[in-house]
Amino acid sequence: MKLAAIVLLTVLAHTGFVGSRMLVSLFAIHRQASPFTIGVLMALYSLLPMLLAVSAGRLIDRVGTLRPLAWSGLALVAGLALPFFRPALDGLIVAATLIGTAFMVVHLSLNHAVGSMGSPADRAVNFSWFSLAFSIGGFCGPLLAGFSIDAAGHRPTFLLLAAFPAAGLVLLYAVRHSLPHRHAQTAESSDRRITDLLREPRLREAFLASALLAMGWDLYTFVMPIYGSGIGLSASTIGIVMGSFAAATFAVRLLMPILARRVREWAVVTAAMAIAGSAYSLFPLVSQVPLLMMLSFLLGIGLGCAQPMIMALLYAASPPGRQGEVVGVRTTLLNASHTLLPLAFGALGSALGGMGPVFWLMTACLISGSVFARRRDRLAR
Repeated sequence: MKLAAIVLLTVLAHTGFVGSRMLVSLFAIHRQASPFTIGVLMALYSLLPMLLAVSAGRLIDRVGTLRPLAWSGLALVAGLALPFFRPALDGLIVAATLIGTAFMVVHLSLNHAVGSMGSPADRAVNFSWFSLAFSIGGFCGPLLAGFSIDAAGHRPTFLLLAAFPAAGLVLLYAVRHSLPHRHAQTAESSDRRITDLLREPRLREAFLASALLAMGWDLYTFVMPIYGSGIGLSASTIGIVMGSFAAATFAVRLLMPILARRVREWAVVTAAMAIAGSAYSLFPLVSQVPLLMMLSFLLGIGLGCAQPMIMALLYAASPPGRQGEVVGVRTTLLNASHTLLPLAFGALGSALGGMGPVFWLMTACLISGSVFARRRDRLAR
């Protein structure tokens, strides 16, 4: 029941978060924003998380998950509702910053709760169920946002998305006693150096693989609304295409609790990068909705299967009492790329007049990562 509550909390928060990324992009496009401006908005989702994730992880190690989860949930609701009351660029700027920062704390808190459950042998399975919640939210968020935009407009859709984390706060109050309040043992703050974590080879390798996969995930979230709008797709159609990506992550993660007991972590990461890189290489060549849905589904299979294995690798290599901090370091590294890449991709797309080179650059990064992961898998045998 504890894991089920965490999964449901994740679905509610992630639905609002991922739906808002599509909604903010389309609202900015509706107001004639350039790809670079949209890149700035997407980067703001990750700016403060990049700077604060390690501190947030240490806080969660120290005080547990309940209070950080409650306050960040309130902030997430406020950020999602803000553009309804301030439907201008400055409102979107504040909303993107607040939503991204709040969800970072939600994510770290829930990761910590899952990692503290069960034995090490159960960890990959638990994270597989946990990652399934992100697939559900990733499917519902864009789909709800797209249909709501077409039916009611952009501003009411912000309130619709805010209702999901608001419901999560009600659930959190109901299950508050079952969440960990503080970690059993924590290292002294004077002994906590990030460089010590980065010197650990197993952690360093998992961080690198996680960053490459997150780049692939975020590129899709950033580029698809722009690419879809550029070829004349409606908001609901873009939501359907992006929903096929989320459906694929859901399908593959539904199998992960079984596969996690039978397949090595690095073998899964190798296959994930190869599949995702192959899908990206084909995106610039198609504009038909059925083909875009097929490629999105293939990409979702590749990117969706790796996250539970990455998290299991990170928790297995984490020093005692520093699990939240390790996830915070991972979040900082990911958000550094999330902050810089939308700016770089937006500028590159504006300069070259299209997103084709951006897709192919991502292909090269993922295929190179697949080669690295394959070598690491061979060493781990």
